[in-house]
Amino acid sequence: MRIVLLGAPGSGKGTQSQILVKTYGVPQISTGDLLRQAVAAGTPLGLRAKEAMDAGRLVDDATVLDMIGERLCQADAAFGFILDGFPRNTAQADALGSMLKKLGRPLEAVVLLNLDLGVLFRRLTGRRICEGCGAVFNIYTAPPDPEAHLAKTGHLPQLIQRPDDKEEVIGKRLEVFDAQTKPLIDYYKGAGLLQVVDADADVDTVFHAIQRAVPPRVC
Repeated sequence: MRIVLLGAPGSGKGTQSQILVKTYGVPQISTGDLLRQAVAAGTPLGLRAKEAMDAGRLVDDATVLDMIGERLCQADAAFGFILDGFPRNTAQADALGSMLKKLGRPLEAVVLLNLDLGVLFRRLTGRRICEGCGAVFNIYTAPPDPEAHLAKTGHLPQLIQRPDDKEEVIGKRLEVFDAQTKPLIDYYKGAGLLQVVDADADVDTVFHAIQRAVPPRVC
């Protein structure tokens, strides 16, 4: 399995990645995690990335690709990978494709978890966290049952909204994602790699849809 998983915030990408990792035994490779780990470990690539970040610059694509290449050489990636967070634009997609071709490990599919932006907005802005225990709810789709919560935790729900779940923040994040992703959708559709999955369903239904969408040779 060698795939890129695309999905906006709130589309369930993280949840589906975890299920794919458990089911197929391949790692989820998040470029954000790679950067943090490399910087913390002080590797040559990490030092290069830290220099850019300390200067207020974005880490260049070549450094990120080198990190991905190193990660793919680890034993747990021998049978494939799930790329998350990269590429973000068509230039990165070109560079990624070239690198994977040189490694003899080209992408087999790009899976887009498709969800209407209005639905995503409602999912994310409705998210609330219980200040007392950290339980996560959604005031629109999964509101707390006060009595059940009291019986389970010993306290009534004390709901708060995280700053990054506020409407103005979520709206901007979704606008940026939409603008970045549309060219990638066309790019991978043209390459014959794009598989679109309806993410407006429960977790199991979406997972089985991913299994059906990905060609048998990937699974």
